[in-house]
Amino acid sequence: MRLIEGLDALLALDLVATYGESLPSRSAVAVGVFDGVHLGHQRLLLQLLEMSSVLQAVPTVVTFANHPDQLLHGEAPPLLVSVPHRLRLLRRAGVERLVLLTFEARLQNMTPREFAERVLVRSLRARGLLLGYDSALGKDRAGTPQAFRELGGELGFEVHTGTPFEVDGQPVSSTLIRRAIAAGDLALANRYLGRFPGAFGTVVHGESRGRQLGFPTANIVPQPAVLPPPGVYAVEAIVDGTAWPGAANLGSRPTFGGDGSQTVLEVHLLDFHGDLYGRELEVTFRRMMRPERRFANADELRQQIDRDVAAVRELLRS
Repeated sequence: MRLIEGLDALLALDLVATYGESLPSRSAVAVGVFDGVHLGHQRLLLQLLEMSSVLQAVPTVVTFANHPDQLLHGEAPPLLVSVPHRLRLLRRAGVERLVLLTFEARLQNMTPREFAERVLVRSLRARGLLLGYDSALGKDRAGTPQAFRELGGELGFEVHTGTPFEVDGQPVSSTLIRRAIAAGDLALANRYLGRFPGAFGTVVHGESRGRQLGFPTANIVPQPAVLPPPGVYAVEAIVDGTAWPGAANLGSRPTFGGDGSQTVLEVHLLDFHGDLYGRELEVTFRRMMRPERRFANADELRQQIDRDVAAVRELLRS
């Protein structure tokens, strides 16, 4: 997947100079935050792949490193997944070219015509534009699907709109998923996301307490994202494309003096042997086993971890 970062890099893009008039010089474009890459987004991305095939163009997503609401309204909801995690999910969904922009005043003040001419036609050589059913791009949200259809007819690109994906009679949204994860309702979040919610981050060196207790852990400071409540979880972690079952503690490690100022994810992968330091780990939360709590001493904690791991093995086996 090719990544283009920043508005200046996008406006300077010359696909013809790189690819000539071959297929990679053309784009089928979807624009949005795609926070969480939930089932609604996945349906839209599938439509994007179909459009790309018909139009003989590269499936391309324009997304934002910050939530537009931060600039538009002065505050924004927390992201469901971190930006690097979102990029990984988009790549997994089949996106081949990704434009990552900061939503800034220059973008906010672009009229739909300016966006169409400068971004879609000149930079991305768009043959098609796919919009969400409730999309409104450009200055004063004037870029409705109908406005872009008119521009597309003039400038030479097709415009299609997606349809809402409903669960239990209501459209799937990042807001619903955010509430489900924060409440610890992993099953409901899974229904909306099409996968269990997770965390993403780099494995860092800890104090080797897990190893000393007989349960070596990969210690991760999760990148900013919505996380479930603190506790011990049955999890799966993706390592080199393989999902490994594990038991994980999400929280502040109160037994060893954690004050709650930093959330740490400690993952014990069942039957895994290898070095994970410095590697990015994607962890999905399958079920909460118990809340996080403080133990009187390390031996009491070790005994509880032993029970936790046995419970996770039994759960995942069933």
